[in-house]
Amino acid sequence: MQSIEQKDLYDYRFLSGVEFAPGGKAAAFVVSRADEEENGYQSHIWLWREGQATALTGLGAERSFAWLDENRLLFAASRTKAEKKRAEEGEVFTSYYAIDIRGGEAQKAFELPIQAGSPRPLDREKGLWLFAGTIDAGEPEEYKMSADQRKELAARRKEEADYEVLDEMPFWLNGGGFINKRRTALFLYNMNTGSLERLTAPLFDLSALAVLGGKAYWMGEEYAQKPALRQDLFCYDPADGSTRCLYSARQYDIEGLWAVGDKLAAMGTQHLHHGVNENCEFYRFDFEKADFALWQHNEESLWNSVGSDCRYGGGIQQKAAGEWLYFTTTRRESSHLYRVGDEGIQPVITRTGSLDCFDICPETGEILLVGMYDMQLQELYRFDAASGEMTQLTFLNQKALEGKYVAQPQPLQTESQGVTVDGWVLLPKDYDPAKKYPAILDIHGGPKTVYGPVFYHEMQYWANLGYFVFFCNPTGSDGRGNEFADIRGKYGTVDYQNIMDFTDAVLAAWPAIDPARVGVTGGSYGGFMTNWIIGHTDRFVCAATQRSISNWISFWGVSDIGPRFAEDQAGADIFTGMEKLWQHSPLKYAGNVTTPTLFIHSDADYRCPIEQGLQLYTALVQRGVPARLCWFKGENHELSRSGKPKHRLRRLTEITNWMEKYTRG
Repeated sequence: MQSIEQKDLYDYRFLSGVEFAPGGKAAAFVVSRADEEENGYQSHIWLWREGQATALTGLGAERSFAWLDENRLLFAASRTKAEKKRAEEGEVFTSYYAIDIRGGEAQKAFELPIQAGSPRPLDREKGLWLFAGTIDAGEPEEYKMSADQRKELAARRKEEADYEVLDEMPFWLNGGGFINKRRTALFLYNMNTGSLERLTAPLFDLSALAVLGGKAYWMGEEYAQKPALRQDLFCYDPADGSTRCLYSARQYDIEGLWAVGDKLAAMGTQHLHHGVNENCEFYRFDFEKADFALWQHNEESLWNSVGSDCRYGGGIQQKAAGEWLYFTTTRRESSHLYRVGDEGIQPVITRTGSLDCFDICPETGEILLVGMYDMQLQELYRFDAASGEMTQLTFLNQKALEGKYVAQPQPLQTESQGVTVDGWVLLPKDYDPAKKYPAILDIHGGPKTVYGPVFYHEMQYWANLGYFVFFCNPTGSDGRGNEFADIRGKYGTVDYQNIMDFTDAVLAAWPAIDPARVGVTGGSYGGFMTNWIIGHTDRFVCAATQRSISNWISFWGVSDIGPRFAEDQAGADIFTGMEKLWQHSPLKYAGNVTTPTLFIHSDADYRCPIEQGLQLYTALVQRGVPARLCWFKGENHELSRSGKPKHRLRRLTEITNWMEKYTRG
């Protein structure tokens, strides 16, 4: 049996964005792959029709789309040299192309003078479509400027490219760069006349959108210095062109709007009981009372948070069909599909694994989904609600793993601090219980995410190199309700003990592991916990900390989620709780560290900025502890999941070499 190697990443296919055509006779989805030569990703739109999956586009830059009608797709792309040159010169525009699934090449449909995404139909017959677009609040009328005026503005921006002026927060966003005075605006575009109209105020930031009864409803917040993350509700009526505010009490943080039947449904929370990570409730808007009313109480996750490094792109996570709202949810170690309606919350698909995105055809009730099941990579599946059967439709990744050793997760639970901790162990290739093996403990990020029995390239690679790999979901993880996920003010306490108890259980259950040759690694929250571990125990022979938090005090002022997340999760702020913030900072315990530690960090990571890694790295070097820092230029917090392919492999090489050096001598 062959081994999984690092470079196998180039053979994987990543599926995303599955969506039915109107009427349900066809569907489309996106297939992406890592491109070694270009050090990027090639993405193509694929068509599912009459039992076959075929590639529809060939340029390699089609990452999203929308159905114009039952036969035509619309997607954004810069397909010509002229368009690419204009974009390089800083001109703000989005070109849209249409392609007929019955045959023919893609043709340019229109161009918008804004940075926009995929459209939402408001009235197909009248050609009315809604676009969410990014604007500069200092130049809100830029889209109305002439071509010459816009070129002059682009030239002025180029002159100012070496400067950033900040007067609000957050001032930068991980993966989005500097965002000062940048807003997501809502636009109405008439495809028949070519007219474009901005529906939202210059400082308004759009967060949710729905179409009900021929009218557009949206939520968001207008702010000049700092958002409160409590949104207003607006309505646009194309019949008379009027826009009015329906709700301005700002009591809820709304994460989505949908037209469910003839009602306007919402998903949101007030963060009253469990802080920023509190799971959303289901609400409906009462038009008579002009207020939101609780529709169905919910304590569970409403997203897919099952970790994997074998995805690229997103897709539908919630979709209204008839009188139901279908949604993904993480339950224990897997992500499932549930639905909510007047009759309550009901399971639809509960297969073990990861349901990454889906679509349901309102006319037929058919469900298509992208999933990771049975330790396979992503594929397209069809679910038959009547029979409960799921059928795999594509086999795009079959050859990538054919004849190779895929370690099957061995479940292991342990009792710790009054809870049952779920975990798994991957056995090394050619496992012989009479031999002794090194091992790697891998800690997930979040902390409100989960690990599960899902294919993870880096873990499989280590298992193929001869490592035991083990991982778990400590207190603070997703999938087990609000109470379990709530570790505000407890970082490094109950979660740390859960992980240590699980490590003990793994070593007891698998005596072939050499306890003197166990390394630890993790990213984001997993990086924080790795930093915490090395300051509180010397049981690990080495550590690799990635995109981590080491100092809550400095994190408070530099992260794109700093004040809100730090105050909430660490349970204090810099004005009245410096001691509390420092108590939960791994940097405080740097004087205890003796573990050789590798640091992986990226200088465009604005979620856990690189100074977090530098502080602890400097402290260890100052004390003579073996340390190494690999600084990735231009990458952000998503390095391990969607960074440039060569960078992803260099990261994996760095971690692996560090583990090899200290676990094998």
